Amino acid sequence: MLLTISTTHQPATDLGYLLGKHPDRVQTFSITGGQANVFYPEATPERCTAAMVLDIDTIDLVRTMKVPGSSMMLRHYVNDRPYVVSSFTSSAISNVFSSALNGRCTGRQELVEVAMPVEVRLSVIRATAGQEGLQRVFGPLGYTVEATRFVLDEQFSAWGDSPYHDLQLTHPAITIQTLLSHLYVLLPVFDNERHFYVSDSDVEILLKKGEGWLATHPEKDWIVRRYLKRIGGLTKIAFNHLVVEEEALDGSDEPSSGPVVTERVKRTTLHDQRLMAVTEQLVASRAKTVLDLGCGEGKLIKLLLQQPQFEQIVGMDVAYRELVRAKDRLHVDRMPPKQQERLSLIQGSLIYRDARLNGFDAAALVEVIEHVDPDRIPALERAVFAFAAPRFVVVTTPNAEYNRQYGMPEDQMRHTDHRFEWTRAEFQAWANRVAETHGYTLAFSGIGEADEVVGASSQMAVFTART
Repeated sequence: MLLTISTTHQPATDLGYLLGKHPDRVQTFSITGGQANVFYPEATPERCTAAMVLDIDTIDLVRTMKVPGSSMMLRHYVNDRPYVVSSFTSSAISNVFSSALNGRCTGRQELVEVAMPVEVRLSVIRATAGQEGLQRVFGPLGYTVEATRFVLDEQFSAWGDSPYHDLQLTHPAITIQTLLSHLYVLLPVFDNERHFYVSDSDVEILLKKGEGWLATHPEKDWIVRRYLKRIGGLTKIAFNHLVVEEEALDGSDEPSSGPVVTERVKRTTLHDQRLMAVTEQLVASRAKTVLDLGCGEGKLIKLLLQQPQFEQIVGMDVAYRELVRAKDRLHVDRMPPKQQERLSLIQGSLIYRDARLNGFDAAALVEVIEHVDPDRIPALERAVFAFAAPRFVVVTTPNAEYNRQYGMPEDQMRHTDHRFEWTRAEFQAWANRVAETHGYTLAFSGIGEADEVVGASSQMAVFTART
């Protein structure tokens, strides 16, 4: 799959600064399912083109089960994944051009706000509705759309045209951050075989990347439903908040009867509610030193840093790449020295004893335990509750019973990396056994909108050491 972004902005080589990739060399990045190669076919002051080529390994996709269905099917080895725009393209944009997508340009921050003429080429994209459908999606955002449909086979013209197109988008003046946000959100809606399961966190991503344009897009209903794979509970949440944003953007002089946009952001998704609930518990514990175990990109840490009571915060994750993202998202390098002294990011595994975790007041495992193989859960229990032994531990995990509210089959989990998902009874049985073994008391609660029959979407256990 080939993506090119060209500009005639003067000097055109500013595009290299914005994308954070030097025009003088080819760079290769590991991505889900393969690798992305970035290079510049042309880079002069008059015109600059950045190209990204995805090399998707279909055999690896079968081995790691990033494709739907049974791995015994021949189509998993012979398919269009290496050649077409797909969810892998969106993921690659996020990974390879993360700084530009998030509005950062090291050393040239002023360029982020510069609108410039751009030409984008995507080869190949699947669009059954043809140029008309592509026009309905990209046209309202100011793009001129040109799509060339490929025939199924040039030697057998009677077979007709394929659903695949070579797509060119031209925009007279747009920031690179806005362009990448459009591509990040809109490209997956043309892909019926997303390589990851859509969860509540994707609602937050959709609203964030679509802020300022999605709420007023004439095809927003179609975009939201396709992006969230028509999961009723998730699309309902997204539509509710897009309505609020549209009201805030309508330019009316009359005061709005609903919440303002900043309020929408604070209560956007279940993921936000989960992080806030954990933060409230940690604040109430009066802890001064906190572990965020499985910290990922550092979203909980960001909330904890806002609380002056926490004198030391340590985020640990097994994935080095996640720690790099956390450092980047938290702007650690730009923190005041006193703030930097409060925070440490370390790499480590929760299934091994680690002396660096000893002596902390509290620990949080937010949507972490379900990513651990069941036969390794006892090792995690010992590492956290026996060896590190903080006096206060908060654990959250999905409630498997609630999955039916998302329209999911009974045998499907919310994320492809989940090793299991517990019902409320299973989670409580596990937590009660751990508390009894290691000397803790327990309190349970649900997070998110609760159903009378199946409970809330997330469940939380709070462990407090017996005095």
